[in-house]
Amino acid sequence: MSHAGLFDRATADRSISSRDTITTSRRLSAILAADVVGYSRLMEADEERTLERLKAHRRQLVDPKIKQHHGRIVKTTGDGMLVEFPSVVDAVRCAVEMQRAMVDRNADIAEDKRITFRIGVNLGDVIADGGDIYGDGVNVAARLEALAAPGGICISGTVWDHVRDKLPYSFEDLGEQSVKNIARPVRVYAMDAKAVASLPLVAALLETSPGRSHSPKHFLIVASVIAAVALGTGVWWVWPHGTSSTAPNQVSAAGGPQSSPAPAIASAAAPRLSIVVLPFTNLSNDPEQEYFVDGITDDLTTDLSQVPDSLVIARNTAFTYKGKAIDAKQVAHELSVRYVLEGSVRRMGDQVQANVQLIDGETGAHVWADRFETDRRNLGEAQSQITGRLAQALHVELVRDAARRIEQERSVNPDARDLVMRGWAWWYRPFSVANRLEALHAFERALEIDPRSIDARIGIALILADRTVTAGFSTSVQENRERAEKLLREALERDGNRSMAHAAMGALRMVQDRQAEAQAEFETAIALDRNNAWAILQLAKTFMLAGQPEPCMLYAEKALKLGPLDSSANLALGKCHLLLGQVDEAMPLLRKAEAIDPASWFVHLKLAGALGLKGETEAARAELAEMVRLKPDMNSVARVRGFVWYRNPQFQLLHDRTIIQGVRNAGFPEEVAAQ
Repeated sequence: MSHAGLFDRATADRSISSRDTITTSRRLSAILAADVVGYSRLMEADEERTLERLKAHRRQLVDPKIKQHHGRIVKTTGDGMLVEFPSVVDAVRCAVEMQRAMVDRNADIAEDKRITFRIGVNLGDVIADGGDIYGDGVNVAARLEALAAPGGICISGTVWDHVRDKLPYSFEDLGEQSVKNIARPVRVYAMDAKAVASLPLVAALLETSPGRSHSPKHFLIVASVIAAVALGTGVWWVWPHGTSSTAPNQVSAAGGPQSSPAPAIASAAAPRLSIVVLPFTNLSNDPEQEYFVDGITDDLTTDLSQVPDSLVIARNTAFTYKGKAIDAKQVAHELSVRYVLEGSVRRMGDQVQANVQLIDGETGAHVWADRFETDRRNLGEAQSQITGRLAQALHVELVRDAARRIEQERSVNPDARDLVMRGWAWWYRPFSVANRLEALHAFERALEIDPRSIDARIGIALILADRTVTAGFSTSVQENRERAEKLLREALERDGNRSMAHAAMGALRMVQDRQAEAQAEFETAIALDRNNAWAILQLAKTFMLAGQPEPCMLYAEKALKLGPLDSSANLALGKCHLLLGQVDEAMPLLRKAEAIDPASWFVHLKLAGALGLKGETEAARAELAEMVRLKPDMNSVARVRGFVWYRNPQFQLLHDRTIIQGVRNAGFPEEVAAQ
């Protein structure tokens, strides 16, 4: 079935009109539509084998390529998919590399059994509704896909205008084409299968553009992974380099069976954030769960590899250790990595449990361990939850551990990368003005040492944009925001695909009361890093402050899945329930937030409001007393209402009806006379 039918304009319009328009927003996106040629014929001839091969292409090529180029799969249709990219260059590069790789993957397959894609790419305005997108931008991409030759690609004239001087691809100008349900003709440029096949093969790798700087979660590694063939086997060697200012490409290619792991390069010191994800062990009695367990290993490797400056050993190398009794220190030595991640997965009825351990490759000591449980009735969702939560937790833990190592080294003259790492380690600690100031000082020193540092700019701007923090150390909030704007613009000019840079810009737009722009920035950040729990949580807050608790709950729940022990995620979801008057649902979340972070006066305020609404006035007064002890100036209803800086009428109405009414029920004074 073609996307031209699935994304028909009339259907899209009906879908939009039937939805709650409050949850929709617009943004400019690059849209890729892909479809399998002759899918019905292939399924009729050999249903099981066709499905198996399509899943293999998805798992081994298509999904990794999309992630590699920062795309987000919006929907799949069995034989096709719709993908959104924040960059049109990335979208076209992804399309070409997918089609080129399929040429080789189909080389030994009989022509009547080959799985071949058509791909269309468009750049246009889309309507975002939850996780879905609609509008002419999507519909044109679907029409372009239908026009593409088998194994080929069609792009719109708008796309061509953006990529013609940036990518070394030759497209044929097909002129203006009239397409179904689009009023105006569409200029079409095409690359057929023959032109695709003439291109050099690009392996499934994570590309780091020249000048691209580091992710705020992972730094310090300047390395490349070089593939080599030795003694007739597909042996992979890892060679960490010295002090290059950019991170070279990580190469991952399918190799033949390997009888032994790659030998270590003894002279190479393990970079601080290098890691191998060993194949997880299947502890279930069902051998058919093996693909599910391997999928977790694959997805986690891909997720961690998206961080520009992390060195993650390629999947093929890691899987040479599958089923073997191994010593983590020996593996780390052989692969020249700092960390080894190992784990197991067990299915128990409808539950799936994953146990993981992060091991210090130098000492063999456990740095961190955790257990993840989820429902397996939807295996795709279960796998996504496990890998998402694990990737998010590992991001934070690796940064913290690397920062501890730096402190233990007690370098007299730490370099900018060390200081940035320290800054993020402070930022990840429980919120307090003191912790944020420590982070700010580290970022400022890093920028002094290296004025080119993108990460230092992002870190400084993120803290300057925080209204609560800036009020604690600066007399000029406006100057701080102007500097934050300047730093973030500089960061995004150097690298527009940095998730945390967009998230920081979103935070700045929030405090500037530019909520639509804030939402767009957070959505871009999430598209670039699906595990950016902080951006997901901030997106939830934009809906909360707009007086829309329902979509707030949707994103707060996603953030909570990634960070179940995050006080802010529990608090945000609890507050969403509270604003809707769902006090019983809010209480467990608020209590959990309090247990995680008892020093947060925000939590005590929300708990007091909830308890006051329930009529438990004594308990509410105790929470208010603790709030005032932690925040002495927050001693009246007027002060609490004045602290709520965002003046959206719908939010104020909900806030007054719930939290403010609750503290009033507890006898909290309206005003406190000046002393």
